[in-house]
Amino acid sequence: MGLPLDPGRLSWWGESLVRPECVLATADGSIYTADWRGGVVHRAADGRQRLIRGELPSGQPVQPNGIALMADGTFLVAHLGAHDGGVWRLTRDGEVTPWLRAVDGVDLPPTNFVLSDAQGRVWVTVSTRHRPRAAAYRGDVADGFIIRVDGRGAEIVADGLGYTNEVAIHPDGTWLYVNETFSRCLSRFALRPDGSLGPKEVVVRFGIGTYPDGLAFDEAGHVWVVSIVSNRVLRVAPDGRVVTWLEDCDATHLEWTEAAWAAGTMGREHLDTTASRCLRNISSIAFGGPDRRTAVLGCLLGDRLATFNAPVAGAMPAHWNYR
Repeated sequence: MGLPLDPGRLSWWGESLVRPECVLATADGSIYTADWRGGVVHRAADGRQRLIRGELPSGQPVQPNGIALMADGTFLVAHLGAHDGGVWRLTRDGEVTPWLRAVDGVDLPPTNFVLSDAQGRVWVTVSTRHRPRAAAYRGDVADGFIIRVDGRGAEIVADGLGYTNEVAIHPDGTWLYVNETFSRCLSRFALRPDGSLGPKEVVVRFGIGTYPDGLAFDEAGHVWVVSIVSNRVLRVAPDGRVVTWLEDCDATHLEWTEAAWAAGTMGREHLDTTASRCLRNISSIAFGGPDRRTAVLGCLLGDRLATFNAPVAGAMPAHWNYR
């Protein structure tokens, strides 16, 4: 296929989803998405769809941003509440219990993402300590952080990041990659056997219109990065070379957003509207299908998931064989 992919050639999965920001795929053909009706939507291989809904102790529905599928079939949910956060466990029958509410004695702010790795560790990201969070939609704010949770407890292992978003571990297990959305860069840390991190290294600084959100590796060691606002899917080579695989944005909307970002006035209005052809603020990527060559895109504003055929298989995630 030619590059970039024509958005008109995308296929679509799911229906009536509500803010399916994060997407996971498993070997049995299941697709799981976060859903702001209060939980996780399970799309089975036969296309049947079910909402697994849960409520917080307050009686309010959980508001999942990132989700992680665990070996016991439950989910860890990063709660992106208006005023609170933390990570909660959601069972298949809708029971919600606290899993991580504080770190270093401080309650977690609205929480962005959660990842379970092959070693049984869990990685959690908080984008910003600012309230409201939109006050951190700037290139000169860097107060996001990453938490590692293991048998020793929870610890902040990286801080001072420019709106921490999704994290992913390189297929060889030696690097932790992270998207810094409003610093507009993909960064990485050497991942030591004991779970400690080396100094931050910037892999690539993105240019105009790219605000990196979700990411996933393929089997060739390239990392696929999804950008909000511009609806871009980028494939980043190990040497930092970037290829645009997909783009669906309106030049006027992008210019308006870029001007606001440069002036330090970017706000929710720039993310909550879209003037694209068909994509609705894509935010996440997973590789599904029997050969992991079907790229599935989560989004902030749409009610279904876009898919396309990838040129190489995605790397096997830790949860691939979970059910």
